[in-house]
Amino acid sequence: MEHKKTYNAMELKTKHGRIIIEGPVPPHELQTLDFHEELVAFRPANQQHKAVVGIAELPEGRIIIARSNNTIVGYATFLYPDPLERWSEGNMENLIELGAIEVIPKFRGSGVGKALLKTSMMDDALEDFIVITTEYYWHWDLKGTGLNVWEYRKIMEKMMQAGGLEYYATDEPEISSHPANCLMAKIGSRVDRESVQKFDQLRFKHRYMY
Repeated sequence: MEHKKTYNAMELKTKHGRIIIEGPVPPHELQTLDFHEELVAFRPANQQHKAVVGIAELPEGRIIIARSNNTIVGYATFLYPDPLERWSEGNMENLIELGAIEVIPKFRGSGVGKALLKTSMMDDALEDFIVITTEYYWHWDLKGTGLNVWEYRKIMEKMMQAGGLEYYATDEPEISSHPANCLMAKIGSRVDRESVQKFDQLRFKHRYMY
C-alpha cells in the first residue's frame, strides 16, 4: 500500500507563547530539533527522541509535533500496531494506530493535544485508513494532573474526538480489564465495507459479546 504523507501546519497561541503544530515531519528534520527534557511519559527524553525518529522512518510512520521555536514540546505518533497486539492479527494494510500522544506539563490545558489530532487528520490520505487508539489508565499522568481516572478519561475522549475518533466496544482483554480503558477509532470515508467487517472481527473474538 502506498503511504502518501502531506505536510500540514497550524499556529496555536497559548499563554506561554506561540507554538507551531505540524507534520508529518520527516526523520531528518526531527533529528535537527531539540526534544524537550520533560517528554518522559514512555521513556527518557533522549531515547524517546530516537524512537520518534525511528517511527518517522517507517513507510507508514507519521509524526506530528508541537514546536516552540526549535524545541519539540509535544508529539503524536502513528504507525502499524505492534505485532504482539490483537490489532495486527488481521494484517490490515489500512489500519494504523495512534501509538502515543504526549505534551509537556507547561502546555497542557492549552489545546495542544486537540491541535495535534486535528493537524494529523488534515491529511486526506487518512480517509483511506481506520485509525485506532487504545487508552489504558496506567499510562495516564494521574499524579501530575491530580485527576481521577474518570476525569482523565473524559479529557482523553474529548481530545480524541477533536480528531474524529469515537468510542468502540471490544472484548480485548487488556482493554476490558478496567472500565476506564477504551478503544477509540476513526473510520476513513474511503474505507471499504470488507475492511470495516474485518475490524469488527478484531474487536470481538467472542461472539457472545455482541
